[in-house]
Amino acid sequence: MPRPLGELEDAVMTRVWKWNRPVTVREVLEDLQRERTIAYTTVMTVLDNLHQKGWVRREAEGRAYRYEAVSTRAAYAAALMNDAWSHSDNPAAALVAFFGMMSDEQRHALRDAVRMVQGPETPEPAVGAENPGSGPDETGR
Repeated sequence: MPRPLGELEDAVMTRVWKWNRPVTVREVLEDLQRERTIAYTTVMTVLDNLHQKGWVRREAEGRAYRYEAVSTRAAYAAALMNDAWSHSDNPAAALVAFFGMMSDEQRHALRDAVRMVQGPETPEPAVGAENPGSGPDETGR
């Protein structure tokens, strides 16, 4: 499990995930500059670090690179949750506490996710229903 992203790494990855296409340092820089003062070289270093850590792949374009996410934000969040849960000395209690923190909307999303993972439910036979072929045949046997 990779360690959690730092604050600036997360700000950069948020844009890479949101745009869902190869991005340049300049594009990320210009968007980040709407929120904070930041240098081109800082964004370039963060993207290079993210590449070294395996979060993004890059492809040369002229003298620069275009960066693209290796996985989704959902996969990142799932890995963080799995890591936290697997390090608990009482996983069931950790899940109960986690579910207790959820909003109704989050609980509904969880139910939907469980249904997707489990697949379609097969109806159980009604109590007392006979199995085909186990009842009497046309001769009564």
